[in-house]
Amino acid sequence: MDSVLSEDPVALKILIAGGFGVGKTTLVGAISEIKPLRTEEVLSDRGIGVDDLDGVEAKTTTTVAMDFGRITIRDGLVVYLFGTPGQERFWFMWDELSYGALGAVVIADTRRLTDCFPSVDYFEQRGTPFVVAVNCFDGDNPHSVDDVRIALDLDDDVPVLLCDVRRRTSAKEVMIALVEHSLRTLASAN
Repeated sequence: MDSVLSEDPVALKILIAGGFGVGKTTLVGAISEIKPLRTEEVLSDRGIGVDDLDGVEAKTTTTVAMDFGRITIRDGLVVYLFGTPGQERFWFMWDELSYGALGAVVIADTRRLTDCFPSVDYFEQRGTPFVVAVNCFDGDNPHSVDDVRIALDLDDDVPVLLCDVRRRTSAKEVMIALVEHSLRTLASAN
């Protein structure tokens, strides 16, 4: 009797987090193999005095629920990307989005580094493996990886990478670093 062995499909969930306007939606769009689902809305008067546009004055839209993308690694292995909203008033979504996540990418903008503190705190408190991806806008990187690590008070084992979230190759390197870090973290916990 011939038997056919089949692998159960595996889905990995990765969160993309960070402050308002750091490039979460852009990263999901750069690496997703499908047209990303975006819940973007035009910035409105309700955000005046609430949303800090310093450094991102040209920003006209914001994510209000999530961004969603997909990467197929091979048959039976798919990565789902969930971009979180950056503004505090939408943080209630994070608990739902983070449920079952393998890990997270925290995108940092060195022009407004303090905006990623809430993301770092969130994942540290929950024990979720994460990497910090410093978005180098137009190749501009005024701070070293070590400077960012010190400023964010990160543990030595948390990877900090320089990237350009608009470039697929750069986003791919960030995803690989996250998966490797998550696997090391899980292995050391067992």
